[in-house]
Amino acid sequence: MMTFIRTRVPRVVATGLLLAVLFALFISIHPRGLSVYVMTIWANQGMLLALAAIAQFFVILVRGIDLSVGSIVALSNVLASYFVSGSPGMVAVGVVVVMAAGILCGLINGTAVVAGRVPPIVATLALGSMYSGLALFLRPTPGGEISDTLSDSLTYDVYGIPTSLILVVVMLVIVMVPLRGTRFGLSLYAIGSSRDASVMTGIRTPAVTMAAYGLSGLFSALAGLYVSMVTLTGDPNIGPSYTLNSIAAAVVGGVALSGGVGSPLGAVLGAFILKTISSLMFFSGLPPLAQPFFEGAILAIAIIIGAFGMLRVRSRLERYS
Repeated sequence: MMTFIRTRVPRVVATGLLLAVLFALFISIHPRGLSVYVMTIWANQGMLLALAAIAQFFVILVRGIDLSVGSIVALSNVLASYFVSGSPGMVAVGVVVVMAAGILCGLINGTAVVAGRVPPIVATLALGSMYSGLALFLRPTPGGEISDTLSDSLTYDVYGIPTSLILVVVMLVIVMVPLRGTRFGLSLYAIGSSRDASVMTGIRTPAVTMAAYGLSGLFSALAGLYVSMVTLTGDPNIGPSYTLNSIAAAVVGGVALSGGVGSPLGAVLGAFILKTISSLMFFSGLPPLAQPFFEGAILAIAIIIGAFGMLRVRSRLERYS
């Protein structure tokens, strides 16, 4: 366990330093400079992708991949536009409904992979198409209503600190403590390192893998909820960008596509790096039509780096030797 912490901290520190440099460049070219308003907008945008990146992290950790993350984000956003409004009690129930829907989608994915033995890339791609179709059926065009009160409390600032940054810190504590200090968290890393070895050590591999997909669905739903808080509407077409970006953010943050290596902190840092790069391109004067090309190139490079990592390390257990 201590070996794992020692080997991963330098990568996380390097990722954090890269984010700091990119953020400094972003602030230096932003017309309004360093202000609460700029920080809040930047943090909100980063939070959207950070939640999706954590969703992807759990599945990649157990040597899978989830191509339905964006679809669940879109479906959750659409459901929020129906249920997360009205009285405080109705809003609370609506939030629970959206989260439950995300968990259900994740468990359906897990069932297809674990019980149906369908390759993750095939199962999640097919099921993601179903979730996208359901979102379009429920809301063919953007619309709906979201609680203004809840939105304001989650997307503004507290004494000059963006609320989204506070939420990110709290969320990371809630996620990382069980990962590092419980049997379940260590089982996730063990499955990604060597599924056969984890079975021989008595780990309930199918149940833990199902739980990983359920957690992916939960955090995808939270991403969809936060999109609702930022946009105050439901849009069934927002999904595609979150799928590829969530994979790229995880890889940039040091999560190995071959499983067993990485942390939620790295995934979050990777998400904020990608969003900061997008903001840099927007304010750098780059022609708008050229921005998608450079963003796509950055994502492709990130995923290629992750693929090279899969070829370079034959077994995640090599990380512990």
